[in-house]
Amino acid sequence: MINVTSVAAEKITELLSEEGKPEAGLRVFVQGGGCSGFQYGLMIEDTAPTADVDRIVESNGVRLFVDPISVRYLKGAEVDFVDNLSGGGFTIKNPNAKSTCGCGSSFSV
Repeated sequence: MINVTSVAAEKITELLSEEGKPEAGLRVFVQGGGCSGFQYGLMIEDTAPTADVDRIVESNGVRLFVDPISVRYLKGAEVDFVDNLSGGGFTIKNPNAKSTCGCGSSFSV
């Protein structure tokens, strides 16, 4: 469903360790907003979500939690970490996005 690249998995594991939450996971979600209509969200999730509410995905050793609404927009997506001259950050490559804004943080379907 959602893939995490090895580079992103390494960075997520590092962040969880720094936060003292090695058993936590990453919540990946979509919400309304941004210049294209939807925007991505990522946050550390340290409370155990319930499998009957969230989809729990494991990729490259990282647990991802995705709510039922976001699942529709994120099927086949990939979470990556990019480090360049502008700085570093997580990106989401989403095959469901019909268009994205210039900064890549919002999309439309």
